[in-house]
Amino acid sequence: MSLKVVPIPAIPDETTRVVRAAFPRGSLVVQVRDALGTLYSDEDFADLFPARGQPAEAPWRLALVTVVQFVEGLPDRQAADAVRRRLDWKYALSLELSDPGFDHSVLSEFRTRLVAGGTEERLLDLVLQQARAHGWLKERGKQRTDSTHVLAAVRALTRLECVGETLRHTLNVLAEVAPEWLRTQAAPEWVKRYAHRVEEYRVPKSKAERVRAANQIGADGWRLLDALEERTTPTWLRDLPAVQTLRRVWAQHYHPRQARRPSSQQSETEDEHWDGSHDGSLGGHWRAKADVPPAAQMQNSPYDPDARYGKKREISWVGYKAHLTEPCEAEAPQLIVHVATTPACASDEASLTPIHQNLARRALLPSGQFVDAGYVDADVLATNHARFGVDVLGPTRGDYRWQAREQTGFEGHRFTIDWEGQRAICPQGHTSHSWTRTYDRRQAQPREMITVRFSASDCRPCPSRARCTQAPLRTITLHPREQEVALRAARLREQGEEFATAYATRAGIEGTHAQALRVCGLRRSRYVGQPKTHLQHILSAVALNLLRIGAWLDGAPRSPTRRSSFERLMAPAA
Repeated sequence: MSLKVVPIPAIPDETTRVVRAAFPRGSLVVQVRDALGTLYSDEDFADLFPARGQPAEAPWRLALVTVVQFVEGLPDRQAADAVRRRLDWKYALSLELSDPGFDHSVLSEFRTRLVAGGTEERLLDLVLQQARAHGWLKERGKQRTDSTHVLAAVRALTRLECVGETLRHTLNVLAEVAPEWLRTQAAPEWVKRYAHRVEEYRVPKSKAERVRAANQIGADGWRLLDALEERTTPTWLRDLPAVQTLRRVWAQHYHPRQARRPSSQQSETEDEHWDGSHDGSLGGHWRAKADVPPAAQMQNSPYDPDARYGKKREISWVGYKAHLTEPCEAEAPQLIVHVATTPACASDEASLTPIHQNLARRALLPSGQFVDAGYVDADVLATNHARFGVDVLGPTRGDYRWQAREQTGFEGHRFTIDWEGQRAICPQGHTSHSWTRTYDRRQAQPREMITVRFSASDCRPCPSRARCTQAPLRTITLHPREQEVALRAARLREQGEEFATAYATRAGIEGTHAQALRVCGLRRSRYVGQPKTHLQHILSAVALNLLRIGAWLDGAPRSPTRRSSFERLMAPAA
């Protein structure tokens, strides 16, 4: 498909006359066309198409149809039918009433081009440019950000199901691309094992039998991988994505074959779980749960290599997170200005700095950002304020130590810190004995910390020792100076009534998530892989923005926060 950039045609007179008569009050797409124009142009997507080849459908039309189909929740076939049948769509697309439209497959091809070119965010950027031109967006206002879980378009699998499905997927791919080669390599008994989907009800129930089944699957997988490494095997087979996935999953769930210890050095548990019919040359044995890599590295399905396991309070899922950011201004439509898609296992706090970097690129940085406790830590409070001038407003994580939990002891903030002298002074006036720089290695990226210890000779006879420590001496852990100062200031600020009143503004982002769920199905991925899922989230954000612009143009009031009948009844008494 090639692209020849041509000016966007005017709306045909007959189309305008019929639409004005059929929609005297307009419709959303008519409003958008009248207020914002076409939103997109062919020049915006010219870099996605080659200069030679069969002429492509006008990309500005494809972009607009892709967005509007998310507004109305239409699949590709119905969206293509709407182009042929809907008068208001023909008006927005500058089409004659007799125009036959295009085949639905063109929409999928256009989305693929967007993802391959890494230009999916362009769909949102261009709408925000139009909104800025109308004065609906401004820099250095107040914004709010929150994340929600997104289920990947795959089943949640147990470890045994995952390895079985991975091998079955690889065999199916090889059967399509290299049937003759696979016929000579596959064992006849594999048909019974891998012809059908591996499901929990099909696998053994006892622990020993499950481990034995896992080792059998592992041995079959190693045998296939060995066959792929033979000299007579075409080299391109080794580079297939399914084969790469097989190698990755086997490395995660099975010990390396050469690493198996002699039988005399194995524990009784390992001997019991090892299927004696397979020696170490056929494959490494099944890893115990404690030996598998962390969740951030584990591939949970052969069909979506980017999906990861995540857990937030009582919710656990396999997939991604969607982070939405919107302004809180009352005098303008509250448009979504940024969308981020991260693996489910990624922490919220690690996402805030990239969000601010993206907002800075668009000249949409806020002066204050309302977030929940998941985004707030000492590094974010200090770094983002210094680097971007953004005041991150959110509850800090509470002090988990017993002195703070019981509220009867000396919490860390009760100690005075002398940063120049590198010492701390306890509430009883004793000075610390040592000041040591160390690292917190519990995080994905080790963080610098400071460990401060007091002398046992001061702590043992201290009359307040029972309120301070249960050990022979007190130890406190500090962040580096800028971070510790920012953290203490934030904890002090959140205790005031002013903070509680201002922070109530953050609750509005929950309504945005609810609207995105109802309109666009935000919490369930339509596509496979993080890039395509991110495109879905971008399109969802643009769809919500168009709905909000339409409501703003209509003068529709915003819905208030819903309260139960009982809460409204008892509000005066409360």
